[in-house]
This record gives sequence, structure tokens and C-alpha cells, in this order.
Amino acid sequence: MDPIESRLAALRPDHLRNLLHGIERETLRVDEEGSLSRRAHPPALGSALTHPRITTDFSEAQIEMVTGVHTRIDDCLAELAEIHSVVIQGIGDELLWGTSMPCRLPADDEIPIGHYGSSNIGRLKSVYRVGLAHRYGRRMQTISGIHYNFSIPDAAWAALQQAEGSALAMREYRNTGYFSLIRNFRRHSWLLLYLFGASPAVCGSFVAGRTHRLQPIGAGSMYLPHGTSMRMGPLGYQSDAQSALAVSFNDLAGYAESLINGLTQPYPPYVDIGIRDGDEYRQLSTSLLQIENEFYGTIRPKRRIHPGERPLHALSERGVEYVEVRCLDIDPFDPIGIGPVTARLLDIFLLHCLLDDSPLDSAASIANDSANQLLAAERGREPGLRMTRENGTPVELTAWGTEILERCRPIAEALDAAHDEQGFTQALEHGLACLSLPSLTPSERMLVAMEQDCANSYKRFALDQSLRHRETLQGRTLSATRQAEARAEAAASLAEQARIEASDDTDFETFRKRYLAQDLMAGRPGTPA
Repeated sequence: MDPIESRLAALRPDHLRNLLHGIERETLRVDEEGSLSRRAHPPALGSALTHPRITTDFSEAQIEMVTGVHTRIDDCLAELAEIHSVVIQGIGDELLWGTSMPCRLPADDEIPIGHYGSSNIGRLKSVYRVGLAHRYGRRMQTISGIHYNFSIPDAAWAALQQAEGSALAMREYRNTGYFSLIRNFRRHSWLLLYLFGASPAVCGSFVAGRTHRLQPIGAGSMYLPHGTSMRMGPLGYQSDAQSALAVSFNDLAGYAESLINGLTQPYPPYVDIGIRDGDEYRQLSTSLLQIENEFYGTIRPKRRIHPGERPLHALSERGVEYVEVRCLDIDPFDPIGIGPVTARLLDIFLLHCLLDDSPLDSAASIANDSANQLLAAERGREPGLRMTRENGTPVELTAWGTEILERCRPIAEALDAAHDEQGFTQALEHGLACLSLPSLTPSERMLVAMEQDCANSYKRFALDQSLRHRETLQGRTLSATRQAEARAEAAASLAEQARIEASDDTDFETFRKRYLAQDLMAGRPGTPA
């Protein structure tokens, strides 16, 4: 029996109805000419340090909107839309940039870095971003995307464990299952770049002075003719330095040890940057990774952390709680950057990754996964493009993608039955259609729209979409009750930031050293923060 169908049979409809979702959407604030905002984070949106739903990412002009956890995809998307409406009201005459690749940017040192107040934890967040700027440049950090958080309920884990007859403790069984999901995801995430990639073009200012393989397409614009996701390609979130880590996802202990090496060993180019220049901090540390979040990847194991706790310690102490998918471009045709078809197909794909057999990774398989990802990002819609399976066998992208999605069909049907709908099967059929007709993919739709409506100008396309999305979001009126709640939430976050700043009882240098000295693995002595 197919392993997917065998394991799927262990899950009841209520297990599938209680899958957990959360979405984070990043976006740049721009003016009506499409230039990056130089304004501070709007006070009407509260504190970027403490607001539970509205914060900033790298730049002060880079808003991040965060939903709560939902069992229904439509409820999660509805909350994301509501947060967008709050933000639109709070930013006045500014726009939310509608694509992943940035607007026309000022000089690198003029891109504003996120500011989180005068508290030690607020300064830690800012200095970390200063370090990113020194290591990778500010332009790369302004690329925005969608993060999709996903987990299955405890009852589903218990059912899978019982069906398998595993004698592992539940936490260890769950950790093993999530890392199996992650390995399969990394093997097949190139398919998501093909299906959802929406950054085949970019403003020429982004690549000025950089080596690249892009071609000119219109005034001030560059592109890759068959590209899908420049964000996930060599010009996006990639790091040659980090590739030396070769992080393994075979189990939590191996994953943690791989990252610990990057977090604790000095890296000569970053030693040259130094930690301080007089009273100004240049980075948090001289190691390859300042903190865990600096490690780039298409997916991460995650666990909610306690205040001041390191993410790796939380994982080691309490286990994996959910996974965070990080390879999704903003959908430029959707006002909130992601739609229900994408979300449903993601659920199907993630369950496929969980339920299918998942061989352990190796240095060779990790390198192969990375090569396939870059191929799909730069040339995914190229007719006849061939990928490489883990055993070295070449296969056409469209054939392999069709094979994967057809194996997902029982999952889509089970999700539809559990939710009494047809949306999951329809999402699967859409994915299959995209493999047959590249014109349906957002990357090709974007290039067509640029050619037909925008004289092949990336800036004009993105600005037009941003204006349309603002109009749509302004038309979604928030109730008086929800507006009052949003104001109260913003005020509470500002009060909480003030409380944190008043409660600091040590200098920043002591705080920085104490934070970095935390033991990263449970059960070993360390210095708590």
C-alpha cells in the first residue's frame, strides 16, 4: 500500500479539520511614486517591539503582519485581511508594496533599519539588523515574502503513532515526524517556486553594481525570461558563507549541533567587521550566525519561545511545535499577498511531506536539493527543463511535479471530505493545470501584465498593483468595535514597550553577552538570560 494512503487512513476527519495555520506577511511602505518611505513606523500602529499583530522586519519601512493560529484557512485569511485594513488606515497616504522584490531603493546606507526603542531587547533587535546590513547589504534585506506556519493537532500525532506502533515518547515521535516533513519539503520545494513564484523581474536599481544573469526588459527593469522566483534565487535570500554549514535535518540533535557551530565559531570576514566601532555596535557577534534566525532556509522547525529565550534552547527543551514555510513570494494579484487556493494547496503539499516516506539527508542530497531550487527559481518555466532526483536520475520538472501532485490526490479528497467542500481538490487541479500551462503561473501572469499594461516596467506594474490593493482594502470597512480594539491594541503595545524600557536593570553590553551565552541545548549547563 502507498505509504501516504496508509498513514492517511489513520487520520480521522476531525484531525484534518483541526490542522493549525498562521500567516506572516512582509511588505514595504512606499509613497505614491513608488519610493521607499523614510518615515518612522506609524504611531497609530503601536510598538513594533510588542504589538502582537503588526511589527517590522529588517527595515523601519518594512511592515510585517502576523495572524493568530486558526484551524480554518478562510478564518486565517480573513484575519490577515483585517490586519491589512488596520495598517492601511494607519499609514495615511502611503502604500503597501504589492510584490516581493523591492521598489526603487535609495543608496544602501539610506535604507532605514528597524528601530525598537531604547530597551535592551529592543536594541538587540536593531543591532542584529545592523549586523545583517554589514554582512549582506541592506538591499537584500528589503526583499519581502509570506511565511506560512503549519502544524497538526496532538490527537493526529497520537493516531499516527498508534498506527505505526512506535515506542518513542510522544515528544520524540513528534520531533521525528516534523523533521521527516522538513526533509521531504526541502526535496520538493522547487515545485512551490514553480507554482507560486512571483518575482521574475526586478527594478534595475536592485542589481546595480552586482554580478547577475538578468536581461533588460523595459526602462529601468531586469528579468529572467523563464524565471519564477528571483527572491529564492542567487540574488535573493542566499548566503555563500552559510552554505558551508551543510545543516542536516535528520533529527533535532543534528540540526541543533549544525547551527551551534555557526553560532559559536568566529568567522574571519565577520571578525574583520568587529562588534563595535566606539559606542556604535556593528553586529551582535563575529560568528557565522549572530542568532538562529540568521540561518536562511525554505522551511524551519519552530517553537514559541519565552521572553529572552534562544529559539534553539526552546526547541531542545520542549520540542518542535510547528514548521514555518519561508519560500513563498507575495502574490502580486492578491490584496493580502496570498489567496485561498495557495493556502489549500500548501496544506495538501505539507501533509504529503509528512505522510510520505522520508529518507535521511546527506551532504550530496543537500547539495542536490539546493541545485534543484536554484534551477526552478531561475529557469522554472523553461520548456523541457530537467531536474535531478536524489538518486541522480534526470527528470523533467513538469513530469516530476505532476507525479508529486497526483500522489497528493487522496490527501486533497480527504481534506474536502473532512471540511465538506471541494476547495482542496480544486486547488490540486489548479496546480496540475499550472504544470501543463505555465501561463497560469503568477510569474508568467506578471510578465504578461508588465508587457500588456506597463510597457515592461517592473516599477509601474508593482505600483499599479499597490494602488489597486489599497483601494480594495480601503473598501473593506472595519466595524466600530474592531477599530476601537485596534486602537486599544496599539496603545497597549506602546505602554508595554515603555514598561520594558523602565524595567531594564543592566547595561546593553552585559545584556548582549548574557543573551549570547545562553546554553542552546537542554540539559547542559549554561548562563541563562
